[in-house]
Amino acid sequence: MSNIPETGRTSRVTIRLVILQVLVVSLLLTLGGRLWYLQVRNGAEYEQKAASNHIQQVVTPAVRGAILDDRGVPLADNETKLVVSASRTDLLKQTDDGKAVLTRLAGVLGMTAKDVLDKVRLCDAHTPRPCWNGSPYQPIPITDEATTQQALQIMERREDFPGITAEPTAVRRYAAPYKANTAQVLGYLSPVTDEEVAASEKTDNPLLRSDQIGRSGLESTYDAQLRGKAGVTRYEVDNLGRVIGKAGDTPAQPGANLVTSIDARVQFVAEKELATAMSEARKTYDKITRENYKADSGAAVVMDNRTGHVIAMASAPTYDPNAWVGGISAKDYKALTDAKSNYPLLNRAVQGQSAPGSTFKVISTSAAVNAGYSIDGSYQCSPSMTIGNRVFKNFEGESFGSISLQRALEVSCDTVFYGLAYDQWQKDGGTNPKHAKDWFFKTAHQFGLNAKTGIDLPGEVTGRIPDRQWKRSFYDANKDYWCKVAKTKRTDYAAQIARENCTDGYVLRAGDSVNYAIGQGDTLVTPIQMARVYAALANGGTLFEPSLAKAVVSPDGKTVTPIKPKVAGRLPDSQQTLKYINTALAGVVTHGTAAWKFGGWPQDKITLHAKTGTAEVAGKQTTSWLTTYTKDYTVVMTISQAGTGSGASGTAIRRIYEAMYGITKDSSQIDPSKGLMPTPVTKLPKITADGVVVRASYPGMYPSGPVAVPVAPRTAGDGPAVPAALAPTRTERPLHGRKSRA
Repeated sequence: MSNIPETGRTSRVTIRLVILQVLVVSLLLTLGGRLWYLQVRNGAEYEQKAASNHIQQVVTPAVRGAILDDRGVPLADNETKLVVSASRTDLLKQTDDGKAVLTRLAGVLGMTAKDVLDKVRLCDAHTPRPCWNGSPYQPIPITDEATTQQALQIMERREDFPGITAEPTAVRRYAAPYKANTAQVLGYLSPVTDEEVAASEKTDNPLLRSDQIGRSGLESTYDAQLRGKAGVTRYEVDNLGRVIGKAGDTPAQPGANLVTSIDARVQFVAEKELATAMSEARKTYDKITRENYKADSGAAVVMDNRTGHVIAMASAPTYDPNAWVGGISAKDYKALTDAKSNYPLLNRAVQGQSAPGSTFKVISTSAAVNAGYSIDGSYQCSPSMTIGNRVFKNFEGESFGSISLQRALEVSCDTVFYGLAYDQWQKDGGTNPKHAKDWFFKTAHQFGLNAKTGIDLPGEVTGRIPDRQWKRSFYDANKDYWCKVAKTKRTDYAAQIARENCTDGYVLRAGDSVNYAIGQGDTLVTPIQMARVYAALANGGTLFEPSLAKAVVSPDGKTVTPIKPKVAGRLPDSQQTLKYINTALAGVVTHGTAAWKFGGWPQDKITLHAKTGTAEVAGKQTTSWLTTYTKDYTVVMTISQAGTGSGASGTAIRRIYEAMYGITKDSSQIDPSKGLMPTPVTKLPKITADGVVVRASYPGMYPSGPVAVPVAPRTAGDGPAVPAALAPTRTERPLHGRKSRA
C-alpha cells in the first residue's frame, strides 16, 4: 500500500506550508505593530507633521540693533533700500536653470551677466568669490542699489522675471559719522550657513535661514544682542498652495542697541593722523636701505586710563565696510584679500604683532628694580657692549657715560639694559641654569604680555615672550629642519644659525637675553597690549581688560545693561617705582628722545609722558613705535617700515592730543571748550522715559527731530511689494522707535 496521506500532501509539503504560515503571521504581526506605532503611540506627532504640510511660514527679519558711539551717534544702523533678490528654488525650475532670466535681469540693472550669475552660485572649496554662502533656499540679494525705474520694470514684467523680487528692505548701513570709518572695529555681516543654523537649534535664539550674522568686529562679538528675533507668520494653505487662512503670528523682536566707548570725532582724528603719518613717512629717506620708507601698515589706539575703555582704534590699510552690504562684489573681495592690498580686513591694533623696540624698556626697568638692582644706582651707557664674539651697539653709537635708570629711559640707552640683562642672565646660571629667577621674563608676564588682553573683539592674538619654555618648544618644532640645513654645504647667515640651533637651539643664550631687554629678538607685542601697559603706568598700576562696549540698551530704550570695566591684574611695582618711571617718561617729552616733536607743549598743565621705540626687523625697514599718556588718556601708534618712533608718529600723536584737549596747534594755549574730549566721558547717552536717545549733534551731520524714511516693505501674502520711492512715507524714529534729539 502507498504511504501517502489521504490529503495527498507529503511531510515535506506540510513543513513548507507551516513555514509559509509562520512567515505570513509574522508579516501581519509586524505590519500591525507598525500601524500601532504610527497611529497610536506616535499618532499625535505624525498628525502634527501632516497638519504642518498645510502650513506655510513667512519670516519677517528682525531689525538689527544700532551700534552707537559714546554720545549716542550711530556708527552702524539700518536704512531702507530697494533690494533685488533671486530665488534659486524658482530659477532651478527653469529649463536652463534660470540663466536667461538672470541675463535679462543683468540688462535691466546695468550689470554684466557674469556678475549676476556669480552672485547666485553657491560657495564651496572650489568656487571663488563672489558666491552665496548662505542657505540655498533663501532669496539671494543681487543688488541693494536698484533705482525705482529698475524695480518697476521687474515688478511689471513678472512673467519675464520668475523668481526675481524687488522690495524695499532694511539693510545695514555703516554711517561713518564725522567721516570716522571704524571698519575693523565694527566688522560686517554675511548670511548664515546651513551648518550654523543647525548648530544654533538648541540655543535660546536659534538662527533662521534668512538671518545675517556678524563675521568680525563688534558685529560678531555682540551678534546675539544686536540680531533680535525674526518674526514668523503662519498661513494655512490648500493642496494647491493657496492661502485659506492665518494660523498664527509671532511678531519680530528688534535687536538691542550697543553703546560703545568709541568717540566718532576722536576716531576720525586718529584715522586721519595715522594716514597722514604714514604718508609723510613715505616721503622720508631711509639711509640704511637707501630708499624711502614704505610705511605699509599701522595702528593707533586711544584708551581711557581709568577704565580701559577704547576711545579710538585705527588700523591701516582700511576699507569701507559698506562693501559687504547686499553681497560683496568680485572686485571688492579681491581688493580686500589680495596680498597687494596688504590685507585691510586685519585689525592691526589687536592682530598686528611686532617687536616693541625701546617701548619695552619700561618693563625691563621694572624687572631690574624687582630683581634688586638699585633704583638710585648709576649704570654705564657706553657706545657698545661686547658679549662673546659679538658686539651689541647703542643706537647710532651714542654714549652718555654713567647715568641713572631714569636717564637711561629718557635717552633710550640700549647698553644700560644690555648690561642689566646680561648680569641677570649670569646670575641665573648662564647656559646651565639651575634655579633661574628669570626676572625679565617673569615681569613681562606680570605686565600682561604673552596673553590676550580680553578685549571684546574676535581674533585677538597673544604676542610672544621668548622665555625658556618658548625656546624649548620652538626648538622641538624646528630641530629637524635646522639639522637638515646643517648637513648642507650652504655658508649663508641663515645656514650658520641653523647649525648653531641644531646643536643647542633650546639654550637661552646671553645674546637672547640682552636683545630681549630692549624689545628686540623674538619678542612680539600688539598695540592693544602696549596701550594697556602704559595705561596701567598712568593709573597707578591697574591692568584693565580693554573694552569697547559700555552698555546694551533694549529696543524701547527703557532697559539699560551697563558693561562694567573689568580689572585683569596689577603691575608688579611699588608706587615708588611707578612714580620713578612716570618721572622718567615725562622727561622723554621735555629733554629726551621725543622732545624735538613736543616743543612748546603745555607740560605744566597737561603732563605728557612718552617712550619712543625703533624696532629692527630682518629683511625690512624699522618699525616705528610711540607710546604716550596723560593722566586721562593713553595714545599708542605704531607703523611698520616707517623709521623711528618719534620721527614717524610724534606729530600725529601730538595732533590727537591737541584735538582732544583743545590745544592750539604746536603751542601751549588751551581752550577746553574747543576740545573734543577734555575729560573722559563717564556717563551713557541720556535716554528719556519714552525711549528717546539724547545724543550729541555734530554740526552739519545729524539734524535733530524725527527723520522721514520709506515705509517698511510688505510681507508675503499682502500682494506685490511697492517700490519704496513710490510708497507713501511716514515719519519713523531711528533706532527702533526713537526720535533723534540734538
